[in-house]
Order: sequence, then C-alpha cells, then structure tokens
Amino acid sequence: MPAGPGRDLAWVIFGADTVVAEIARTPDQRSQGLKDRDFLAPGAGMIFVFDTEEVRSFWMQDTFIPLDIAYLDANARIIDIQQMEPETTRLHTSSGPAMFALEVPQGWFAEMEIAVGAQAEIVFGN
Repeated sequence: MPAGPGRDLAWVIFGADTVVAEIARTPDQRSQGLKDRDFLAPGAGMIFVFDTEEVRSFWMQDTFIPLDIAYLDANARIIDIQQMEPETTRLHTSSGPAMFALEVPQGWFAEMEIAVGAQAEIVFGN
C-alpha cells in the first residue's frame, strides 16, 4: 500500500475496509459533490469536511448515481447512514451533529457490514 492517499484524497478506513475518497473541503467543492457523474467505482467515494460539527443536509439534484451517505461526528464515528436516490431534491438530514459526510455507491455500507456506531480512521493526503 502507498505511504499515503495522495493529494486531494483521503483514506476512510473501517477495520479491513477502506474507501478512497475525494475530499470536498471548500463551499464550492461541497456544492459540486458528485454531481454530473455517471459512475463511482466500488471502494471510491467523496468525504465532505466541515469546520464545525452541526446537523447537515444533503440532496441529490443533478446527481445520477445512487449513493449511501454516512454522517460522522468529530471523532469520525458514524452517527447515521441513509440511502439517497439519484436526481431527487428530498433532503437527507443527519440524525445529529456531524463533522464529516461520506458518500459511497449505494449498498456499500450494508455489503461491508458497516453500521451506525462504526469507528473510522481518516487519513488525509498531502
């Protein structure tokens, strides 16, 4: 395995399972998210990084891939997981304050048997 995830990427590690995630840190990056894409590889995703821990809401307008979203607290523990359907404007609001949101292909968390309460280790690239 390489020494680190590389620039603009993070490894989000749940025990033996790792998501290689693009990082969305700025308001523009968070607004763009995974919009206008038609494919997301298994084990790939996007992590949204916020400066404060607050209740967060996401939607799927102009997003063509069915996704799971996991909301994580400041300690990188999953507090909520929701499935999101493509091209909808329904808000998916976290069940509590979140510092991170991790989007992956729909069904990934269930397939990997990762549930609410799971602890992640987040390794940010340089």
